[in-house]
Amino acid sequence: MLRWKTSRHKGFALTRISDLAQDARIAARSLADYARSGSLRLGVTGLSRAGKTVFITALVHNLIGGGRLPVLQAQAQGRLIGARLEHQPDDAVPSFAYEDHLAALTGGTEGPSARRWPQSTRQISQLRLTLEFERASGWRKGRSELTIDIVDYPGEWLLDLPLLDKTYAQWSHETLEASAAAARATLAAPFRGYLATLDPATPFTEEVARKAADLFTAYLRGAKADAYALSALTPGRFLMPGDLEGSPALTFSPLPMQEGAALPVGSLGALMERRFEAYKSHIVRPFFRDHFARLDRQIVLVDALSALNSGPAAVRDLETALSDVLQAFRTGRSNLLTQLFRPRIDRILFAATKADHLHHTSHDQLEAILRHLVARAIARAQSGGVEIDVIAMAAVRATREASVRLGGKDLAAIVGTPQAGERLGDDVFDGETEAAIFPGELPADPRAAFRGEGLGTPDGDADYRFLRFRPPVTKTPDAPLPHIRLDRALQFLLGDKLA
Repeated sequence: MLRWKTSRHKGFALTRISDLAQDARIAARSLADYARSGSLRLGVTGLSRAGKTVFITALVHNLIGGGRLPVLQAQAQGRLIGARLEHQPDDAVPSFAYEDHLAALTGGTEGPSARRWPQSTRQISQLRLTLEFERASGWRKGRSELTIDIVDYPGEWLLDLPLLDKTYAQWSHETLEASAAAARATLAAPFRGYLATLDPATPFTEEVARKAADLFTAYLRGAKADAYALSALTPGRFLMPGDLEGSPALTFSPLPMQEGAALPVGSLGALMERRFEAYKSHIVRPFFRDHFARLDRQIVLVDALSALNSGPAAVRDLETALSDVLQAFRTGRSNLLTQLFRPRIDRILFAATKADHLHHTSHDQLEAILRHLVARAIARAQSGGVEIDVIAMAAVRATREASVRLGGKDLAAIVGTPQAGERLGDDVFDGETEAAIFPGELPADPRAAFRGEGLGTPDGDADYRFLRFRPPVTKTPDAPLPHIRLDRALQFLLGDKLA
């Protein structure tokens, strides 16, 4: 029997008992999954605009529709029998709207002219997919099934997990120091200017807290915009508040604080600290406990091209964010005990998305840039036994390749339909007309991206500008979506389970 011999901390005791009960339920689910030996929880994440929704939709559509996946050994060997969607098992988690997202990509009943990229991930969602296959060897040789629970969640939420080990004063110091950096100082000026008028020891008022939070949120959103494309921005829910918008848990900001300094009861600093702790307790910790800690495999999608568009400061900031993301994973080889009491992610795939925005001759360079971005984080994770891979991919290929002759030279180009409003020089695209574009060549040395040495163009200049394209036209809404290396991603994430 569990006894709590305390009266001063009843709230803590009750919270702890609740956590233990929740852990027991998770352990029971993990034991059932382990006994079946035919289930996998796959986490799909990435910072905004990295293509999480598109990846899941393309994955499911290609597996259900018999898409061409030659690197997936189970299909290449003729052992993949079929795939089907199942009822989403977690009643408290929204279902991934697969049919809606597929209709957006293909145009659905409205036709190809209505095709568009689906809305970005704004909250956690889940989808269950069952694969039927023939095992190639082992004592279970023969027909079998693998049930995959795919969990989609914003990568910004991962950046919040390190907050669990930080005090309000520590977080405030780090956040204000980062906001003073050259890449952020202009954006943060209104927010920092307002903070300069505040004293953490003065009495708290809701008006002051709300104004500080609004200015802080505006700074975070500005830093996230395409022009800056910064990534290491916390708290993540300030950028994606959902139904929490306007709640006290999101109405706080950093303040210039000293660690351990005593604050008067009811002061601005004390209430800001209280709301920071509430954010951790009611938002960050439940996400970790209920969803993140239950994952077996993980893919992290990375929009490295947007960072290259915005310059070396954005590239370095992306490196910091990816390092923080990987620190959040509870990694290591999985076995019965770890599945019961400390679930661990044993494979992580980092994927540089939008490889179709480049000619295939630059795909190796894009992969090398991503590998360089996550090199330090990978070194730490691999010491714990986790398997990590890095690829360049496009879950949905929006372009095709061609050769264009310019100035007596044959240039490797890509052909696609740029989205309406995209600009290239003096040209503004209408969203309907195809264009052949020379995207340039990424530098052979990935370190050049950190120095602002970018794409080689015909005139020898550096050009970081990548256009955004509309989804491709498919022959029918049911036709498998074209891709680049989606099969390689599936082989790494699922291949051993289909052996």
